Amino acid sequence: MNLKINKYTYRVTWSGEDEEFVGLCAEYPSLSWLGSTPEKALSGIRQLVKDVIEDMESTGEIPPEPYSTRSYSGKFVVRIPPEAHRDLVIKAAESGISLNRYASMKLAH
Repeated sequence: MNLKINKYTYRVTWSGEDEEFVGLCAEYPSLSWLGSTPEKALSGIRQLVKDVIEDMESTGEIPPEPYSTRSYSGKFVVRIPPEAHRDLVIKAAESGISLNRYASMKLAH
């Protein structure tokens, strides 16, 4: 089995609509696999991802890089209304911490 599939991000959840478990892969949001147990859903989505990667590679396409192996800078820009910015600055000051640290704490929770 292609070892790259072990590095992708998988999730299994219950689908009330289908009355089965559904296996998902974050790097391939259009793919899913239904199974009667969480284990079958996970096994199914992993096999489907493997098949898709093999198909992509056979046609010269490059599969997406797993999120787990990508590099991240730790920075991203978020635009918010000026009133919300002011409110965050005040709350950070009242907490005695920087706006960056306050926003990081809020995002982490």
